[in-house]
Amino acid sequence: MTDAQLAAHLAQAAGRILLEVRVSGMFSPKALGKAGDQTANQFLVAALREQRPDDGLLSEEMQCDGTRLQKSRVWIVDPVDGTREYSEERQDWAVHVGLAIDGVPVIGAVALPGMDLDGQGGGMVLRTDQPIAVPPGADRPRMVVSRTRPAPEAIAIAARLGAELVPMGSAGAKAMAIVLGQADIYLHSGGQYEWDSMAPVAVALAHGLHASRIDGSPLVYNQAEVYLPDLLICRKADAALLLDLIAQVQAEAKAETN
Repeated sequence: MTDAQLAAHLAQAAGRILLEVRVSGMFSPKALGKAGDQTANQFLVAALREQRPDDGLLSEEMQCDGTRLQKSRVWIVDPVDGTREYSEERQDWAVHVGLAIDGVPVIGAVALPGMDLDGQGGGMVLRTDQPIAVPPGADRPRMVVSRTRPAPEAIAIAARLGAELVPMGSAGAKAMAIVLGQADIYLHSGGQYEWDSMAPVAVALAHGLHASRIDGSPLVYNQAEVYLPDLLICRKADAALLLDLIAQVQAEAKAETN
């Protein structure tokens, strides 16, 4: 099984496990998120250690012992990205399984177990080794933002573009909305960690999209400090304009505070 096949298989399997936990009726809404996180993490960690014992591993739900920092190949996983949405029985949550090689997001799979795009149920998995055609952008740009705390930069850029704001849950769901043509821009500057973006960024790049920090620099993974606070995912044709607007907005905000 190739790395890409393994990532997709594990993301899909973890998604199925999470759906079973959710429909079991064994947990209150308050306890469901924690139960899902723990169950999916246990599965993913055990499977990766069995299948790729020589690789490093970083998971949101696992204490990091630092050994990954000496590894070239490091799996980075988020067992439930969007725990709140998962526990509220929404669709906009995801499972992230990705592989960074020398800090570069090379392999990724993002499962969207709650999505039912064709009315058949079962969710979907977007992956680096099976890219799909990204639909063309809308005449009026659509920008995905946090349901509860949209980034100030995103609000300011949306106003300048006349963009429609599309509130959505997990980072993975937002990133995949660009791949699926459900939105055009994902701009985040409110704080994230490596597991929030690694697999989605790998998938976005494999689909020919632009993905970077909001200053245009590359997203680098498997760092000692796993805080990776911002990113921009969009079509390549829109990247230069958006990066320029971000720089303008940040410069204006800085001038106002001085």
